[in-house]
Amino acid sequence: MHRSLQFLLLFFLLSSTLSIAQPSAVLTERERARVVDDILDDRFTNLLPQLMRREGIDMWVIISREYNEDPVLRTMLPSTWLSARRRTIIVFFDQGKDAKGNDKGVEKLAIARYDVGNLLKGAWDIDVRPNQWEALSKIIEERKPKKIGLNSSTNYGHADGLSFTEHEEFLKKLPADYQKRIVSAEKIAVGWLETRTEKEMAIYPLICRLSHQIIQEGFSEQVIQPGVTTTDDVVWWFRQRITNLGLDTWFHPTVDVQRADEQDFNHLRTFSKRPDKQVIMPGDLLHVDFGITYLRLNTDQQQHAYVLKPGETDVPESLKAAFKQGNRLQDILTEQFKAGKTGNQMLLAALEQSQKEGIKGTIYSHPIGVHGHAAGPTIGLWDQQKGVPGAGDYPLLANTAYSIELNAAVEIPEWKKVVRIMLEEDGFFDGNTFRYIDGRQTEIYTIPRKLGYVK
Repeated sequence: MHRSLQFLLLFFLLSSTLSIAQPSAVLTERERARVVDDILDDRFTNLLPQLMRREGIDMWVIISREYNEDPVLRTMLPSTWLSARRRTIIVFFDQGKDAKGNDKGVEKLAIARYDVGNLLKGAWDIDVRPNQWEALSKIIEERKPKKIGLNSSTNYGHADGLSFTEHEEFLKKLPADYQKRIVSAEKIAVGWLETRTEKEMAIYPLICRLSHQIIQEGFSEQVIQPGVTTTDDVVWWFRQRITNLGLDTWFHPTVDVQRADEQDFNHLRTFSKRPDKQVIMPGDLLHVDFGITYLRLNTDQQQHAYVLKPGETDVPESLKAAFKQGNRLQDILTEQFKAGKTGNQMLLAALEQSQKEGIKGTIYSHPIGVHGHAAGPTIGLWDQQKGVPGAGDYPLLANTAYSIELNAAVEIPEWKKVVRIMLEEDGFFDGNTFRYIDGRQTEIYTIPRKLGYVK
């Protein structure tokens, strides 16, 4: 065969394979960039002024050096910037209203040699002021802000991105009068990170659906051959599948097994000391913890599958009943979602109600969005079930997303042991009601799947 014809045939075969494996909903890199920049523009224009005015801070200064980026700054970079460049300084100044009462909006400046994308205008003329810190100080003195917010925080690493060195260098050049006006920008930073806009919520259901679809594929006979496939095999299948689809992940997945043996499935074993490379066998209850990153948003989901024994056609009733307790625990928690309640208040109320209903629950839910374990109210940690000081005292606000993560410990009589139904699904609170972004698992998958025409 002619060499060029061989190449064309190979290209056709590869293209065909990719088109089959690649869901049509996954955008190209160029299309993703357009979406990311459009969302960022909307957030700067509509969300940022609300947050600055809500917290009464008229200037927000964010400072980062390349490869040591402030977590907030990374979410503000245009799609074509993968990191800060040299030292990147961003200044947001609320210009208030003019004499006629017209809103002048928030001025967006970069103390840099060039514009940062199309949204942040470069405001440093090195020929006039060779020192970048002096250029920043001049911007501040000209605008005379009442409060200067810097990213420092005790409770949130996400909002504590100003490094010691950058802080020291900044203060050396900032006049003493303006140093007195410095305050923590923690609440603006957390608000920026936790708030999901209308445009983001238009795409988030698709992202959660992609994550669900990958889990369903991984927890099926397409991937798992009982007696042969190990839990580690499935973990790496998930990682490779994510890569093949052109997606990313913010954490390494985990797959574990509960079965009719004498092994105790306690929290420490669940989170840090699980055995790897267990061969998956008939009668096993499988669990996965899995998430993807796509269009700068993250998922975090935990689901279950049961491997049918020879002669079985469905999940045992005892496991079905246990799973219902897990679903009920989810309901108990999400019923607590009321604007203004803190994470600790929701946690304690949900645990009290679950105890009344005889459910042995553990709750460790968290915000999700531009980070996997995101900023906002922490609703328990697996080893802190009486409340989480600091992050747990933060209130629930509108237009925020959460991973409802928890487990119900249930006795399985025929196994003579307790199993943990460990569930996690992503949801959204609009200020009045909570909803799952792409639904939630309500039945345990079977491996292999039940076929309607086979009885």
